[in-house]
This record gives sequence, structure tokens and C-alpha cells, in this order.
Amino acid sequence: MSKSAELVALIRERAGEEAPEYGLILGSGLGHISGTVDGVAIPYDELPGFPHAGVSGHVPQLVIGQLEGRRVAVFGGRSHYYESGNPAAMRLPLEVLAGLGAKNLLLTNAAGSVREEMQPGSLMMLSDHINLSGANPLIGEKTDARFQPMTDAHDEGLRQRLAAAALAEGIDLPEGVYCWFSGPSFETPAEIRMTQIIGGDAVGMSTVPEIILGRFFGLKCAAISVITNMGAGMSDESLSHEHTKAMAPFGAAKLEKVLRRFLRAG
Repeated sequence: MSKSAELVALIRERAGEEAPEYGLILGSGLGHISGTVDGVAIPYDELPGFPHAGVSGHVPQLVIGQLEGRRVAVFGGRSHYYESGNPAAMRLPLEVLAGLGAKNLLLTNAAGSVREEMQPGSLMMLSDHINLSGANPLIGEKTDARFQPMTDAHDEGLRQRLAAAALAEGIDLPEGVYCWFSGPSFETPAEIRMTQIIGGDAVGMSTVPEIILGRFFGLKCAAISVITNMGAGMSDESLSHEHTKAMAPFGAAKLEKVLRRFLRAG
């Protein structure tokens, strides 16, 4: 039995056989949402092979249960490329999610804006992404499945439903292109200017490898960024992870409303 199959069996034994409709990956400062799920919480350290989220602001546990009447599997933390140099660090969790029978993956992250009108505390739904890290989680995959098409990486149907949920809640949810930098250092002002020139709208250090892996495992994907800061050189604010954690709750309250409305709408 493969490692993912063993984990699927373990999780079903703990949380039940019913397949989750949605997987959710929560970004920095957003882990509290997992605590609102009516279900079973399994710490990552009880799931052999799961990465131990090493970033403050994340809650390293898998929670499976009901949220707004929908069966969900919520990942309270993620492992980032910058922690180990492994862009496929989230491969096993997403393989397990697909093995549990999930068909959809919703991702959230904290990001920096490169658009003057998109200020900290706002949200942005990803319409597409640009991989500026030079890394890819499918490097080393032995089969031809590594040649994963990415034209529909950000599922239009899920995006339309998220947009409708935001509209119903009276919350602005502009779409934009997310640029993945490897981190962990923040971007330079020159890199922010480059991002603007090539068509990026926000910058961050996560999500893109998970989108690639999600598509590889047959999951429909959509992602929303919580804007926690302006890009380097666009304001006089001091960039730090502490600043990210401090600002995340301002957008997280809006994001939680959108996600709950989305799930209630089915």
C-alpha cells in the first residue's frame, strides 16, 4: 500500500468514510477558520509524511467535518518552498486529499499588492499566476503526467461562484494575476516594478506550487489572496512577517464571509 493510501485509510478511520467536497488550504493568519469546522482535527505530526508547517501564524492540523453544511477538509497550515527548497512539499497532502475523494481545492494566502487601488485589508481572487520562482513541484515526476497543462489552472466555474458569494456579501473581490516569488526575503522595489510591467497584480511566496499539484491530481482549483501590504517601494510601511500576521485579520474577516456564503450556496 502506498503512503498516500495508508494515510487515506488512517484519516477515514478517524473522520469517517464520507468524501469531502472541498479541500481548503489556509494562509498566514487565517488558520482560525479551521477551528470553526464541526468535525475531527488531526495534527500533522500524527500523519506520517505530512510537512510540519514551520511558519508562525499557521495551525498545522487537518480538520475534516462540516462547514456551512458542506463536507470539507481544511489544512490549517502549508509548507512553503522557502522552508526546505522543496517545491513539492505539499504533494503528499494533496495526493491524500484527492484520495479522500475531494474534487475541489480552495486556497488562501497573504499577499502584497502592486496595484495602488488594492490596499491592505482588501481581497484579490486569482485569475491566473506567473511562476517567478524558477521551481516546479512536478520536477522529478517520472510519468508524462508531469506535462500538466495550466490553461485552466484557476477554474472559471469556482471563480464565478466565489464572485457571486462576494457580491451577495457586499465585498469587493477584484481578480488579478499572482506572482510567485520563492521567498523568504521580501521582494525588492525593482522586482515590484518588474511585476507591474509583466502584468502582475500581487506577489507572494505560496499557492502556485499547490495549484500545479492540485491540477496534477485532478482537482479544480481557485484561490483568494488577503492583501496585507503594498509591494516594496510603494509605501513607507516596514515589511515583515509580523506585519503580515498583524494585517491578515483585516482581510480574513471578509474572506471568511465569502467562503461561508460560497459553501452555503452549494
